[in-house]
Amino acid sequence: MTIHGSAFILSLGGSLVVPNGGIDIQFLRSFNDFIRNQISSKKRRFFITVGGGATTRQYQEAARVVRGSIDHEDLDWLGLHATRLNAQLIRTIFRDIADPRVIKHYEIILKIDAPVAIAAGWKPGWSTDYCAVTLSQDYGITDVINMTNVDQVYDKDPKTHPGAKPLSVINWKDYRTMIGSDWTPGMNAPFDPIASKLAEGLGITVKILNGKNLDNLAKALDGEAFVGTTIQ
Repeated sequence: MTIHGSAFILSLGGSLVVPNGGIDIQFLRSFNDFIRNQISSKKRRFFITVGGGATTRQYQEAARVVRGSIDHEDLDWLGLHATRLNAQLIRTIFRDIADPRVIKHYEIILKIDAPVAIAAGWKPGWSTDYCAVTLSQDYGITDVINMTNVDQVYDKDPKTHPGAKPLSVINWKDYRTMIGSDWTPGMNAPFDPIASKLAEGLGITVKILNGKNLDNLAKALDGEAFVGTTIQ
């Protein structure tokens, strides 16, 4: 199914919705206003996948503390349900302009007429980044904008390498070499390795930026120069 008109896929990092310390009400208010303005003034449509954020990590850690060793599948299921809770929150915020269903079973391509569609996690083995790429494939949208809590992708981890350099553009081969090929639950990568493999195969472009800077997000949506990293 191809969505006609100006449609975008946003992979909304859970760290923006639920950072450590609770739900970020101020960000959600700003994001709500931003999306509604984009729809009313520019007639745009949005598919928004929502990550699990600190909720995922809190539940995973609680399970580890009580149970001890937890296998990856169980940890992933905790993360999946956290994404679905967060996605339901976002859908509720956009209730009057959003499709009433939270997309979480990607075997079926839904007919979407509303300006906003909200999506959550699907199966163990990857993050909601993979779901965003799947939506790209399903609805014929070639770009994904990944709203995260970092400004850009770096050539090395800036937390451990003070001389790490930000990258404005990188190709999929080099990016995938840099992050590796394995997914682990709760992995903190700018764009997850399983999603990256699929995106490279489909020829999808991913723009990574700090989602809190909504003025910068507007530039990315408009096709203007923005602060972030383009993977293509």
